[in-house]
Parts: sequence; C-alpha cells; structure tokens
Amino acid sequence: MNTRATGPGAAAEAGAQVSVLSARGIGKTVKSGTNDLVILQEIDFEVTSGEAVAIVGASGSGKSTLLALLAGLDTPSVGTVHLDGEDVFALDEDARARLRGRAVGFVFQSFQLLPALSALENVMLPLELAGRPDADAAARAMLERVGLSGRLAHYPKHLSGGEQQRVALARAFVVNPKLLMADEPTGSLDAEAGEAVIRLMFELNAQAGTTLIMVTHDEHLAQRCGRTVRLAGGRIVR
Repeated sequence: MNTRATGPGAAAEAGAQVSVLSARGIGKTVKSGTNDLVILQEIDFEVTSGEAVAIVGASGSGKSTLLALLAGLDTPSVGTVHLDGEDVFALDEDARARLRGRAVGFVFQSFQLLPALSALENVMLPLELAGRPDADAAARAMLERVGLSGRLAHYPKHLSGGEQQRVALARAFVVNPKLLMADEPTGSLDAEAGEAVIRLMFELNAQAGTTLIMVTHDEHLAQRCGRTVRLAGGRIVR
C-alpha cells in the first residue's frame, strides 16, 4: 500500500535489509462527545534498516498520530508495533522510555529545545541521561558537524530558527540512534533555512546509516525519501 524507489537513505543491499520497525493492524479511536472518532485504522507497514520513509497526507489524515504510535508516545486502540525487535506495547512506560532513549532520535517542528540550557547543554543532555562519560566531547563534535561550533554557549532564544533546528538535529544524532523520527522538521523555517536543515539531515542519515521516518506535507521533500506512505481518512492508500 505504498511505493518504493531508490533514493537517500534507502538500504544499500536489498538482501541485507533488517526490519527496524513494523506496525501490524494499528488503529486509533477516541471519544468525541457520545461518538467514536476513528483517527487511524488497519495500518500495516514495515521499515527496514537504512531506509528513508516519508509519511504524507492532508491535514487531519493522522500523520502525527501515527508517528506518536510508532514511537510508543501514544497507545493504539488495536494493533502492535515492534521497534528494534521489541514489542512496544508489551512494555511498561519506563521500559518504553528506555527503548526510545537507546534506539530513537526525534526532531520536531517546534525544535523542543530546553530554553534554560545552552546549545551544548541541550546536545549533552541525552548523553548524560545515558551515563556517557564523553558527553561534553561528543556533543561538541556533533555541533561542529552541523556547523555550530561557534554557538556552543548560546541559548535557544539567541539562535535563529534554522540554528535551533540544527541543534535539535545534533541532539537527535549524537546518541547514534537506529531510527530518526522527524515531524514536519522544516514547518517553521523559511525556504533557505529549511533546505539547509533537510540537506544536513539526509547527510547525517547517509553517514550514520540511520533509518529515517519523516512526517511532511511537502511533496517535493517526500520525493527525496526512498519511499512514501500516504494517508487519507486514517488509512494507508496508494
């Protein structure tokens, strides 16, 4: 129920592909007054190691809800998600958080940087939470890779939108995640800053071999991914 093609982030050898994430029979229904509102239904798809997958669809089609379910940030009404070999919803909340911490990086439209921390401290945070003794050195190296070695001590309010998103990318990639999930990563950026961030994201994706799942309304951006999953009315459609 989707299309495949070669492109940035696609696995190099089809025979060597390993499933990083699979969704089976995912559905999400919520109460709306006295009625049931179906947000997602009968979602089945699989993402293999190294792929870059775009999730597209009109506003309200369920894109961001699906991403939250795939990450275990929300709970489906029915269905299962396996992430890095783990049955996500068979785990308790703490175990799901640990799984995300070791396997998943996130990039959001709103950046989600901590305003009281500098750029360096924001990138160090996931490393410190993981008990990494090299947190400072690793964070500095990653910020240099995204072109922000001169902005280490700056707080988010003193950075442009494009710079804040590059800090968010550095924070996501510094833990070497198997999977990067991005929700409209250029939605609040101008065209020039957005293009710079996307180019950098695909470069890091290719260099690290990280699997990428990206929610976007931008069809041109979706075409730069190896595969597109299109949602309409809460279902995957051709």
